[in-house]
Parts: sequence; structure tokens; C-alpha cells
Amino acid sequence: MEERYQDITMTILNKTNSQNRDNISRTVSYASFFKRNPEIRWAMLASLVSRNAGYSMCDLKGEWLPRFLSEDTRKHLFHTYERANWLIFQDAYPQLLLYEYSKENGIPLFDLLDNFYVSAFMKEEWRRFWIERDLKRICTSLIINEQHVIGKPVIKQSFYKKRIFSGMPFLLQDYMHFSTVLFPVLSGDVYGISVHGFKSVKNRIETGKMLYSILFESRWSEDIIRFSNAVIHTGSRHDFEKYVYPKKMRETPLLRMVYPIVPHHRKPMKDWYRKGMDMEVFYHPAKSIQQPCLTSWYKQKQRQIKIGILLKEWIQNR
Repeated sequence: MEERYQDITMTILNKTNSQNRDNISRTVSYASFFKRNPEIRWAMLASLVSRNAGYSMCDLKGEWLPRFLSEDTRKHLFHTYERANWLIFQDAYPQLLLYEYSKENGIPLFDLLDNFYVSAFMKEEWRRFWIERDLKRICTSLIINEQHVIGKPVIKQSFYKKRIFSGMPFLLQDYMHFSTVLFPVLSGDVYGISVHGFKSVKNRIETGKMLYSILFESRWSEDIIRFSNAVIHTGSRHDFEKYVYPKKMRETPLLRMVYPIVPHHRKPMKDWYRKGMDMEVFYHPAKSIQQPCLTSWYKQKQRQIKIGILLKEWIQNR
């Protein structure tokens, strides 16, 4: 039996490393897992958020942002997106696969989570889900976990803190709500919310919960998932902008045409969870969303960004 568990552990490690190559492989892996295990809704949410990370990465190599941000700043921003998304996948995907193995074997195998440096918090939440089958709670738990996972190594890490999260471009983006998580649909509309106060773990968790409510508790749920199933993810914002603006030319490249595979490593990290931490505060219902349809807002913000860049260039060239 011990040897079998070792085989499962090695298979999961190999699959995780193989699928954690880049933004495209992560996005596809999350969506594929959700198709096989639709009760684990976090996987679909993660795939759609990963799509948005790809859009942001490709924007940095597109027609407009290179005219506003220095090459150095764009390089650091890319590595911030890439590092955060790599860390989340490296932590979460073994959990998903281990749940799948537990299903196949008909017994909970969550003690094996220790082999992947997964938080004691998630170990307990998976055991609870195995018994209670609370679909929303396990998704919220995974949201809570992922945002704590990137807290110390990305959000609070001295390099990213100094170069990105305290830098003017990020402050401008945060203040102007340019950083938005979008759920496109085939009709050309986009739904979602604008991410504000990103440095706060509480705000990031709240954002995740609100996105969950749009994705699984709104009348647009089926349309959003239908888009994901129908449209291959290339990383380019053109994947959905061709529906928003049917005659628009491509302004951002395909991700794999402009970015190499980035090698990562992760030192064994201390568990972010400590006994006695009040986690139930994060399970309160998400704030109500006043207007999740962002189509007009998105078009206006895109115009604002372009006008701002053109104005900057005009002032510089005077």
C-alpha cells in the first residue's frame, strides 16, 4: 500500500510540473479538470482568472502598453503575473489531482497533501468536503488558500513590493480600476468586476467570492462557461475582443509567440495557516455586485488608456 501511495505522489508531481509550464497550459489544465469534476468549481474559476492573467501578459507586448511603460517595468510586471500564477498552480493542482484519485479509489487520500507542502487548512477543508459535499465552501476555501499562498512570496516579497506594488504604474492601475477580471461571452458582452486594493488579502478573497457568484450564481453562468468551452485560449486579448469589436484588428500577440518558458523553483515554505486563526470571517456571503455587465465600462476604459498614451506622446514630442 505504501508503494502505491508513493506512485500516486510521483504521478501527481510529474503531472503538476508538466502542466505548470506557462499560462496556456495552466488555463487548459484547470478547465479540463473542471470538465471531469464539475463539483470542484474553483477549477473553472481558476481557468477564467488565468485567462485574464494571459491577457495582461500579452498586453505588455501589444501595440499600446510598450508606448507607456518602460521595458524594465513590463518585464517585472510579466514576472509578477507569471510567478503568482505558477505558485498557485503548484500548490492547487496537486490538491485537485489528489481529490480525483480519492474519488477513483473511493477513499480520502488527503493525508498525502503533506507531500506537496499544502496548508493544514486545506487538508482539513478537503476532509470536510469529502463528508459534507459543500460545493461553495470548498471553492471559497481554495480562494482563501490561493490568496494566502501568494501573500508572502509575491505580494509582500521585497523585490515585487519595491518594483511593482509600490511603483507608480501599479498605483495608477489600482486607483483607476484598469485591472479588471473579465468573463466574456460569445454575444460580445463582458461580465466581471474591477479589482481594487489588490495588496489586501481580504480584498483579494472578496474579489474571488464575487467572481464565484457571477460565474455560478448568476443568469450568465452558462454563457460564460460556453465561451470558455468554445474559444481556445491563446493569451491574447483578441480571443474575446473579436466578439466585442467584430471588425477590430489584433492589438496583442499570441502568448507563446512572445514569451519563453520561465524556469521556477520553490523553497519549502512555512504553512501560512496557524491554529487559532479566525477563518470563518472569510466565509461570509460576498458583497452584492451592482452591475456585473462591464461591456460599456470596458470600452470606455480602453479608450481612456489609449487617449492617455497618445496624450503622453504628444506632450513628449512637443
